[in-house]
Amino acid sequence: VQLQASGGGLVQPGGSLRLSCAPSGSIASINGMGWYRQAPGKQRELVADITSGGITNYADSVKGRFTISRDNAKNTVYLQMNSLKPEDTAVYYCNAHVRSSPWSPLRNYWGQGTLVTVSS
Repeated sequence: VQLQASGGGLVQPGGSLRLSCAPSGSIASINGMGWYRQAPGKQRELVADITSGGITNYADSVKGRFTISRDNAKNTVYLQMNSLKPEDTAVYYCNAHVRSSPWSPLRNYWGQGTLVTVSS
């Protein structure tokens, strides 16, 4: 299973970006999906996650600005980022707990990361 993230780029403060992430490979089911980020010199941190039933959780720093959603038919998770700030600059990683077959254990997978730069 591989996760492919896309949608990063350079945006001015106050702007918006939408990240997408979809797994490929052998997938029987996906439980939680989420987005993490890592800024230079800092540890990776949770941005937002979402259960298979749509229950969401956000870091305090992004509440009210970011929205996580998922399309279960497409196995895709999205992160809509509005009112971006320079401190949102980081590499954003998607994460998914995937069962590759009905009898396989859940495994945690990471995408390759997509860079978001917020700067004027």
